[in-house]
Amino acid sequence: MAVRVIKYLLVALAAVLIVPAAFALLLRVVPSPGTPLMLLRGGEIHYTWVPIKKIAPVLARSVLTAEDENFCNHHGFDAEAIQKALDQYLDDEEDRTLRGGSTISQQTAKNVFLWPGRTWLRKGLETWMTIVIEALWPKQRIMEIYLNVVEWAPGVYGAEAAARHHFNKSAAELSAREAAALAAVLPNPRKWNASNPGPYVRTRTDTLQGRAARVGELASCF
Repeated sequence: MAVRVIKYLLVALAAVLIVPAAFALLLRVVPSPGTPLMLLRGGEIHYTWVPIKKIAPVLARSVLTAEDENFCNHHGFDAEAIQKALDQYLDDEEDRTLRGGSTISQQTAKNVFLWPGRTWLRKGLETWMTIVIEALWPKQRIMEIYLNVVEWAPGVYGAEAAARHHFNKSAAELSAREAAALAAVLPNPRKWNASNPGPYVRTRTDTLQGRAARVGELASCF
């Protein structure tokens, strides 16, 4: 009986690890059909896949400066950001939840393959899938998929839908200011609005627009 249980557990573990990796290999060449978050949120969904060549390059630069400046240089994980998140977790005895530290690669792994949450199980699977996509996808592909699946307003996913929702134009036509505004709301796109920003988002947009103009070699991988 014990041997059978162990066998079943090994098969289940293999399925959990290998099946998503096989799907990741497929996504290297085909567009993502959607994400678990889209299914969980439900409601009306606005999602149109476009290749990265049809997204204004300034959007990728703006997102990089907002979310993960070391994206082109790390292998999926930012050690300094992870340490800060761990320190915060250990210091906060009243609210022991996992926060922050996620690179664009980790966010892409979470968005494409997993469900929202801050449990150790979800973070463990996120770590595995981050390793997988960093091994199977070039950096430009990671950025392309991220820009296409990230949420930019309630029910609005990806750069093309976001550009049309907020600015009534295609993702290819985004200005530097508009791109910075979209990047500015990424931490909380269901609360903040890129096309009708409050004081904080306007200030952050100013900062990100300036950073994106000077990003230089930090954006050399896309």
